[in-house]
Amino acid sequence: MPETQPRRFALDAMIPVGLQLITSLRDRIVVGELAPGTRLSEQDIATAYGLSRQPVREAFIRLAGEKLVEVRPQRGTFVRKIDLAEVETSRFIREAIEADIARLAAERADADAVAELKRLMAQQTEIASHAGSSFVELDELFHATLARIADRADAWSYLQPIKMHMDRVRHLTAAKFPVDRLVSQHCAIVDAIAAHDPDAAEAALRAHLRGVLEDLPKIAQAHPDFFIAETLRSGRS
Repeated sequence: MPETQPRRFALDAMIPVGLQLITSLRDRIVVGELAPGTRLSEQDIATAYGLSRQPVREAFIRLAGEKLVEVRPQRGTFVRKIDLAEVETSRFIREAIEADIARLAAERADADAVAELKRLMAQQTEIASHAGSSFVELDELFHATLARIADRADAWSYLQPIKMHMDRVRHLTAAKFPVDRLVSQHCAIVDAIAAHDPDAAEAALRAHLRGVLEDLPKIAQAHPDFFIAETLRSGRS
């Protein structure tokens, strides 16, 4: 069999390489390409990105601060397993912000905005039976569109690093998402926005995000090696 060549990553010379490295490693951890427990080699990563080891070391420190990796003295740096408490914190903050986004969207949506949301719902419904991991992208687009309609796109950008622990779980279970249920929840949000009912829009959004709490224990039990053992035993979610 031919020898597999190590993956190489191209960086943009116009953007600080340290920022690009951190973003790339963070994204690879969140989507599961770098799985929980994976040992990260400074030299291997430096070679893959065409960098010295210093920016890699600095990236590890940053990612450790974000609780995505852990540095074990004399052992190395490892992708941190998922902490149920961090997932719940991500969800809590996201719900607080997006609840207001839903209210504002219901107040501000014009006919064009409602039509756009309904087109997104039609697209989600069409692929619901075979969406798999591709639904994560459609879900992101839906929530980003709500923020834009509410004139709070900046708040959605602010949420990105905060919700990454929640996103790790979403990507872990992407192939087994209860897509039909998620689409139904999205439709309830859109219906409330179309009716210009802020209370109903907020309630539907909160119910949608709180569904994570129902699924989280089952997900953790199905993938115990991907979660921090102490949080599994405590039942924290």
